[in-house]
Amino acid sequence: VQLAESGGGLVQAGGSLGLSCVFSGRTFSSFAMGWFRQVSGKEREFVAAISSGASRTNYADSVKGRFTISRDNAKNTVYLQMNSLKPEDTATYYCAAPSSTFGPPSPVRGDYIYWGQGTQVTVSS
Repeated sequence: VQLAESGGGLVQAGGSLGLSCVFSGRTFSSFAMGWFRQVSGKEREFVAAISSGASRTNYADSVKGRFTISRDNAKNTVYLQMNSLKPEDTATYYCAAPSSTFGPPSPVRGDYIYWGQGTQVTVSS
């Protein structure tokens, strides 16, 4: 499995950004997908996850109501729409795929074994 994120950048507080992650190597529609983020020197933390068929989603409390995860199985792509961004959202954002197929949208980092290279999101105050 290969994952490739895009869409990061610099935005002012209160603004919006959309991230994309293209999946290849296996059948995308079989996998739940997750987004995580990491600030240098800190643990990688869960942001959002979505089930393989998009019927279920899961969000960290810190982003609930501001971020939306979605997917297009025809395009092998998962998205993260980020609105009302705050300076504390500044991080490198990673998409991830789990080891098993048709699992739940897990918030547990250890459930994910495939990771993209990350894309930087910087929110200025």
